[in-house]
Amino acid sequence: MTEPGTPAPDFELPADDGSTVRLSALRGRNVILFFYPKDDTPGCTIEAREFRDAYPRFQAQDTVVLGISADGVDSHVRFKTKFDLPYPLLADQEPSAAEAYGVWKEKSTFGKTSMGIERSTFVVDKVGTIAHVFRKVKPEGHADEVGEAVSMMD
Repeated sequence: MTEPGTPAPDFELPADDGSTVRLSALRGRNVILFFYPKDDTPGCTIEAREFRDAYPRFQAQDTVVLGISADGVDSHVRFKTKFDLPYPLLADQEPSAAEAYGVWKEKSTFGKTSMGIERSTFVVDKVGTIAHVFRKVKPEGHADEVGEAVSMMD
């Protein structure tokens, strides 16, 4: 279960810059994992831009921000460039990380069901434990909400 106080499931995913990011390699820093459904869609754009605007605050809090969706690296590159996003976007096309965090869900849109990411955010502390969980996130104001949670850590 991915609840506060449990170990954060480790993963290794390709990033938009061609590197590979492994969660366990980031120990010693807080990490924000925000899972979002799809690049360059209205809600995801709002959320990504809010994390962009709050990024200096997260840097000051020694906190890494990682956006994760099932889109591929090429899509992430376009999305990141279009909105000048300063943090890595990770491609979870399997979707192994989304499944490990329990955010790969059946969704219904206009009467059609499909599998996809349920917008959720996890804050992982410096030792690799889940500190905060936000499920079924509303994009507006979410980065500030996460920032408040991070400021209560340490």
